[in-house]
Amino acid sequence: MTESITRARHRSARRPTTPLHDLANAATGSMGTVGRRTVVVAASSGLLVTMFGAPAGATTGGTAGSLPSVDTASLTASARAVLATAPVVTSPADAEWSSDAPEVTAVAPAPVVTRVAAAKAARSAARTAAPAVHNNPVPQSVAGNAVLEVAARYVGTPYLSGGSTPAGFDCSGFVSYVYAQLGVSLPRTSSGIKAAGTVISRADAQPGDLIWSPGHISIYAGGDDQIDSPRPGKTIQFRSIWQSAPVFIRIG
Repeated sequence: MTESITRARHRSARRPTTPLHDLANAATGSMGTVGRRTVVVAASSGLLVTMFGAPAGATTGGTAGSLPSVDTASLTASARAVLATAPVVTSPADAEWSSDAPEVTAVAPAPVVTRVAAAKAARSAARTAAPAVHNNPVPQSVAGNAVLEVAARYVGTPYLSGGSTPAGFDCSGFVSYVYAQLGVSLPRTSSGIKAAGTVISRADAQPGDLIWSPGHISIYAGGDDQIDSPRPGKTIQFRSIWQSAPVFIRIG
């Protein structure tokens, strides 16, 4: 008995398909003939695809399956119409731009002068200034009296503690300076000047002699007058003898 073995034939495995494959096949197969709006719903994926086909019987100007053409002529005409109505701005080739700017002048701020700086400036000016011209009455005894003529030149010079120059005098500095102009050297203090001279009575005193009081010395100007450098804030001046017990001194 002959044994026959027949093996069954099997179809080769096919690539699995999905609703999207069916959608693609349907779209490519009927692209040229679709004449209405077609909606395909892929139920398995929830995808909604909408295709807009050309109207039935419309001429596309190409073969079946090609996209509809675009009318560029009408688009160009619309663009030309917009440009035609747009405003035109022109400018000559030799146009020049200019602007009027106000003239600005820089002014340096005024320097701020403090009281200290002002005081220093005043002292500096006093040192270099010429002797002031006095407005006080000058005793007649000044004329022809060498001591009083020299002393009268410095009327108006400010009092300066320790001063012994035309920049400023104290009482003894002024007397010493005046006598030095006549070639007579005197001590620097009022008590030293008193010791260098001779005490005389008031009745014997002559213009150009000295008047001493404790802590002060002046030049006798005749009558009831004297010339001296009084105190801070004052200037050299002719004034009345104010001392209650003046001591008259003669030099030489």
